[in-house]
Amino acid sequence: MRKYVGTNEEGINEDSKRLCQTLLETEQKVPNDSLFDDDIFDKTCDMIDGRNEAKVIQDIARLLVPSAQALAIRSAKLECLIESVNEGWNNSVPLTRTRPQPDYTVGFKRTVFTEDQLNKLSPFIGDFIAGDQSFFMAMYYMYFPFLTCEVKCGAAALDVADRQNAHSMTLAVRAIVELFRLVKREKELHRQILAFSVSHDHRTVRIYGHYPIIEGKDTTYYRHPIHTFDFTALDGKEKWTAYKFTKNVYDTWMPKHLDRIRSVIDDLPSDFNFEVSQLPESGLSQELESHHLSRSFTEPESLPGERDSQSGIVNQDATPDTSFTEGETSKRPRRNAGK
Repeated sequence: MRKYVGTNEEGINEDSKRLCQTLLETEQKVPNDSLFDDDIFDKTCDMIDGRNEAKVIQDIARLLVPSAQALAIRSAKLECLIESVNEGWNNSVPLTRTRPQPDYTVGFKRTVFTEDQLNKLSPFIGDFIAGDQSFFMAMYYMYFPFLTCEVKCGAAALDVADRQNAHSMTLAVRAIVELFRLVKREKELHRQILAFSVSHDHRTVRIYGHYPIIEGKDTTYYRHPIHTFDFTALDGKEKWTAYKFTKNVYDTWMPKHLDRIRSVIDDLPSDFNFEVSQLPESGLSQELESHHLSRSFTEPESLPGERDSQSGIVNQDATPDTSFTEGETSKRPRRNAGK
């Protein structure tokens, strides 16, 4: 049965609150000779004012959310990351009929895991080259995505971007929760931010953290508004805020997140004994709970306040904390057909 929870009174835990402050306040080196240089910043803002999504992505998107792989060229500790641009999450078990296809996604390379860790994950991955779907992948080359960015321009555009980001990051947080459930450590994740998203147009930026509320076998997914601002205001006082925040996610938060994922994979037994599924999609074991997701935040044509005709759910609160209740029937994992 589907249900929708508009807000969560508890919110994120104290550790996550401190994390948000750290990510916002820690200084980072910013690019030189960019369109955000002080002497040409006003001209840049005029140039992109009222322009379409493609123009905004071309000129300023990477100045707000820097490329992980471009930074990795000069930083070995970021070489574990891989990114995608406007690519569908074809290898992720879906929550709705619409697959995520963020403008920008960052996750982990397959090569960051040891052979033993990959062997332990293999029952839940299947033959990813052949298109098997898993809770733990976005694309065949990306495991455990943790950051998405959506760029939208026009009336109500950022609300659409927010919903698309919420959809993608619900799948991302679900992956971590289900991994931890396999070793009965899911309580460690309660009210803890496990992923981030950025929505922006030619002037406004919204940064969110995404987290689960875990109550026994039930999990609901929420987003926490970290910061919203106009980077063109006050002579560009906050023009580098999103850039620094994102780089802090890469430098400060990501390594700990990866270590936590690896530690759980190491705790997985090596002798999972699953029946081979005849279903076209792979997933977690039958013991894992079924999942439901409110479509009101994932269908781009459904704007705030509009009724979803199929689910009967009304999206009443698009910008504050919004939650999803897990959806999608779990499927038995395949053994790794590629082994």
